[in-house]
Amino acid sequence: MMNTLRNLALFAAFAGLTAVPNAAVAANPTINVVASNFKFTPGTITLHVGQTTTLRLTSSEGVHGLQSDDLGIPMTAIQPGSVKTIQVTAKKAGKYVLHCAIMCGAGHANMTLTVNVVP
Repeated sequence: MMNTLRNLALFAAFAGLTAVPNAAVAANPTINVVASNFKFTPGTITLHVGQTTTLRLTSSEGVHGLQSDDLGIPMTAIQPGSVKTIQVTAKKAGKYVLHCAIMCGAGHANMTLTVNVVP
């Protein structure tokens, strides 16, 4: 076992690599988004180009939806009492305004989630 670890360390040093302990490797971030009548909370989220982010979507009241072809988010219905998990990897920096994708009542037209994608 010691020889294997020593050989790996030598290989990494020779290749110009740095060994990183598992605890130091950052997991993909998760952002919780709650839909309600007639807003998303938080109303604005930030993603990084090329970094996979998990969106955990829930609803505190009413049925809502989220979709974005630009961000690769498929049509997703968000219902009270359930959690929908979506993996998003933004390809291009910019500001994306996503509207609720399911008619949810009088305030539906103003229900948006702003996604800022930064380098």
